[in-house]
Amino acid sequence: MKSSLATELTFACALIFAMAGCGRSPAPPADSTATATPPATVAGDFRAPLGVQLWSFRTLSGNVPTMLSTISGMGFTHVETAGLYGKTRTEFAEALRTAGLKATSMHVGYDDLKNKPDSVIADAKALGVEYVGIAWYPHDSTGFTPANARQAVQDFNAFGKTLKAVGLKFFYHNHGYEPVPYGDGTLLDLIIKETDPTLVSFEMDVLWTWLPGQDPVGLIAKYPGRFKLMHIKDMKPGQPRGSLAGGIADSLKVPIGAGQVDWPALLQAAERDGFTEFYIEDETTDPVRNAPQSLAYLRGMKYR
Repeated sequence: MKSSLATELTFACALIFAMAGCGRSPAPPADSTATATPPATVAGDFRAPLGVQLWSFRTLSGNVPTMLSTISGMGFTHVETAGLYGKTRTEFAEALRTAGLKATSMHVGYDDLKNKPDSVIADAKALGVEYVGIAWYPHDSTGFTPANARQAVQDFNAFGKTLKAVGLKFFYHNHGYEPVPYGDGTLLDLIIKETDPTLVSFEMDVLWTWLPGQDPVGLIAKYPGRFKLMHIKDMKPGQPRGSLAGGIADSLKVPIGAGQVDWPALLQAAERDGFTEFYIEDETTDPVRNAPQSLAYLRGMKYR
């Protein structure tokens, strides 16, 4: 293990201990095959399981054992995947087991799900996930159009039918370019309304809901039962909303509890609505330090 990584891991675990009262041993070394340590003590009102999207640790992805042991050392027990990191499906499944992690959801590319569904299904079965979804729908630089949205509805229903037939669940992860005004709502409304709720669920990415000016709590109330998963992330106070770009600089993203979103109100609404999976997705410039801060904040958070 490089000394800089060791320092970061020690700092990360210390944050959990200090901020959440975590009375457990420090994270195991990056090359350890030990199982996950217990999660941070739940002192607050949010009681749902908290996972992490593996994209959060993209800077460690060149060394899969290091990446996974870092995650388990922070107290996470389940993950959402984003590719196989150069491994075969069998190798990656074994790496997760060795680290004491369970994959519950996976992201795949649109082209893979459309053109290679058998391979996607084989990956999902090997990893043992319940949900399979995409986080981007093809559209050109002029913006997301009604034609894009209507084609997405057809594709999503087809994907959902294919996956349901083999015991899997399809979801679409919104990405901030969809809330183009349309009729009495937006193109995101169009997609939600016209997809089959028995075939298509949604993963609410909170930042990409918040940035375009949408109300996450309002969307949950408007479409009860349609959102099943959540990506938990936020941006710096003072940063303007209203962008349909589908992205902002990593330097504008912050640990949970340090940004703009009213997390107690949102997570209480999500729990009441029956969301089944919650994943911290840390896209800040220093996820190894910041993800434990987010975890500790959420575990200590009180509803009003």
